[in-house]
Amino acid sequence: MLPHSYTVDSLSQSEDLASAILASANPSQIAATCSSIDSFLHSHTPDQSRHFFSITFPTLICKLFGFNENATSLPQPQQPQKPQHPQSNGWIELASQPNHQDLSSKIFSLLSPNGTLMNSISAVDRHSLVKYVFPVERLPEWVRFMLSSEKDCRVLSDLCPLFKGKVKEDSVKGSLCQIQLNVFEYYLFWFAYYPVCKGNSENLESNTVKKSKKFRLENWTNSIRGFSGSSKREVEQKFEGNLYVQLLYAYLRAFVPIFDLGAHQPYRSSILNYSLKCDGSIIFRAEFLVNVLVHYWLVDNDFSPLPVNVCKSFGVSFPFRSVLGETPPTSGLGEVVKLFVKYLNLSSVISMDGFDNIEYSESPRWRASGGFESGKSRDVVSVSSSASSVGSWNSWIQRPLFRFILRTFLFCPVGSSIKNASQVFSVWVSYMEPWTISLDDFAELDEIVNGSSKDSRKQEAQSQASGYSQLWQRFVLSNYLYYSSLVMHFIGFAHKFLHTDPEVIVQMVLKVVSLLTSSKELIDLIRNVDTVFHSKQAISSKSTLNSLYRFVPSIREQLQDWEDGLCESDADGSFLHENWNKDLQLFSDGEDGGQQLLQLFILRAEAELQVISGDNLTRCLQLIDSLKEKVGYLFGGTTVKPIPISPELRQPQHFRDEIFKPRKVGPQTLANITYKGDWMKRPISNDEVAWLAKLLIWLSSWLNESLGLNHPENSNVGSKWSYVDVPGDAANINGARETMKSLVCFIGSWLLMMGTTTVRLMRKHGVRVNLRVLASKKVVMVVLLSIVLSLLKKAFGLFH
Repeated sequence: MLPHSYTVDSLSQSEDLASAILASANPSQIAATCSSIDSFLHSHTPDQSRHFFSITFPTLICKLFGFNENATSLPQPQQPQKPQHPQSNGWIELASQPNHQDLSSKIFSLLSPNGTLMNSISAVDRHSLVKYVFPVERLPEWVRFMLSSEKDCRVLSDLCPLFKGKVKEDSVKGSLCQIQLNVFEYYLFWFAYYPVCKGNSENLESNTVKKSKKFRLENWTNSIRGFSGSSKREVEQKFEGNLYVQLLYAYLRAFVPIFDLGAHQPYRSSILNYSLKCDGSIIFRAEFLVNVLVHYWLVDNDFSPLPVNVCKSFGVSFPFRSVLGETPPTSGLGEVVKLFVKYLNLSSVISMDGFDNIEYSESPRWRASGGFESGKSRDVVSVSSSASSVGSWNSWIQRPLFRFILRTFLFCPVGSSIKNASQVFSVWVSYMEPWTISLDDFAELDEIVNGSSKDSRKQEAQSQASGYSQLWQRFVLSNYLYYSSLVMHFIGFAHKFLHTDPEVIVQMVLKVVSLLTSSKELIDLIRNVDTVFHSKQAISSKSTLNSLYRFVPSIREQLQDWEDGLCESDADGSFLHENWNKDLQLFSDGEDGGQQLLQLFILRAEAELQVISGDNLTRCLQLIDSLKEKVGYLFGGTTVKPIPISPELRQPQHFRDEIFKPRKVGPQTLANITYKGDWMKRPISNDEVAWLAKLLIWLSSWLNESLGLNHPENSNVGSKWSYVDVPGDAANINGARETMKSLVCFIGSWLLMMGTTTVRLMRKHGVRVNLRVLASKKVVMVVLLSIVLSLLKKAFGLFH
């Protein structure tokens, strides 16, 4: 029992610190306040620090991240709160500005995982002295919707390990639920929420970026490996000026172990392995940090946040599609997500031999569920004692990252900036090339965070980046959709946004194709898997193909689960059609196959570049030639021939409203450069009402399917008329009622006969219902004007 004087003293000091934090605005004041906080925590025991974490710590979080609301409202979410966006006067934002290196070092020392603050947090949590209620409006969007339903609240902790044991009943409001966290969890929730809130704020302030060619070509492509203009020094300067990235790497390095993997110490039936010095708290912190970053950054507003088979096992269905709609992920997360993904993939670089020790059983569901079912038994995978953490960390991010990248490509609004999409593209490319990741990629951050030199870093572990080899086969197989289905979706994205910046889009497509063709072993593996995927049974004499059949069920289940609900829109202009997520189309020979779409892209890109490139025409045509060569090698054949364009036509075009509108060359039109697909499901143009067009497309598709208009009538089957013999006594009709009944039956039969005849003629001639023409803005305007005039006529009639 502490003396009363000590309690009063710590309470008053905590209140004084909170006031000092609120008053700190310039670098000198902030540095002094950080020193005061460090001194206070050094001189007080965990029990004496209770007042600091109850009063001062929420205020500190507000000032660190720049939330412009009263700090005292943070631990009291029972009061109505409106989400606020981070301000430029936040300590982290201020320390990231140029010429503030000293302030950045001071704040980093305060928040460091080995600092006094984090040690005090561990001590307080060890005794469970402080609990916080996290504001519901700051949670990931899908969690907010679940907490709004009393039924969903009860299963949230079972569905998602991140909230296991944290969902409690609101003691004030009774029926509603709330999220209760300890100090460490509370801080990391805010830490993960900060870039999301910042990205939403920047997106509201500026929805589009001014078209500056230098900005687009240099800045957007610097982060993509293989593009010119990036250097290690530029990356180093970017890390030096970003305190948040430094803290992120420090937390990953401290709490998510990827070294000391020699000892086998299973935890909760997981396939993680740690050294003997690791205990349950370290494993818990690692899983918690990975989970919180995944759900805040990758899942967040996804309308299918959890694996389908997990939801079915709990009898839960998410009606989020109608609420969230085609909402892209939060913009501005590319840099932090890339660092997060590269760090987790580093574990596979260090111990990539572990993939050879993973044996698949008949059920592939562990790949679909990944880390979300960490509380359940993973009896579908057996791992030898030498397996590494790669199998676990990779399975935790496979589905969320795939949907994060795919939703960015699918739901990126036409006419908007592609800066965010290019950053996500860089994340995708980095994930597909784990063999290019080396410890040297983190040397600059290590030097900043830990003060270690490159030489000492190399002595700690040796890892050199190399190309694809047979050792990475398991990685590619477990992530096959990244190399196949996602490539097809990206080609659709490239077609949609080719007009925004043809040169950058061509470079992005060239980078993906170059990655797929970087190794003969890799391209052979991708082709062979596609071959066995479309084969009914193992009838091939090649042992290499037969050995791949056991991966087909896993890939098929991933295809349906990872793309759940993302391919149902037929009007997004991305070459997606019904039931797309039930098949792989990269090596298909049809019009929707990868080869045809890439050839179409080359035709369109060549026409665009020759029209607008000007002085860069030679370099742009070299890009096209390189793309043709890579595409030819990918599909084992030749590509399209170049398009002859006369010099006088190489003038800027001002009419680019329709994305897939064919370019005119002389008196002729390039008929090949057009939308190949169902014309009713073509991309929505500017002269249509978008929501009405989607509704009418759905209604037309339903009518065509119901009436059988999607399938042409067989000409060999003739129409047969049915005759009914009417008894003689049935000809006598007595009374007005029977007469009226017979007349109605006659009219109904005649209408039915006319309708059947019309449908039969439509089937015979291949005519289908297309109500999309009614979505034209002109038609809608005429209808609205007619309604308004009719209402006005009736209104004036009442006065007369």
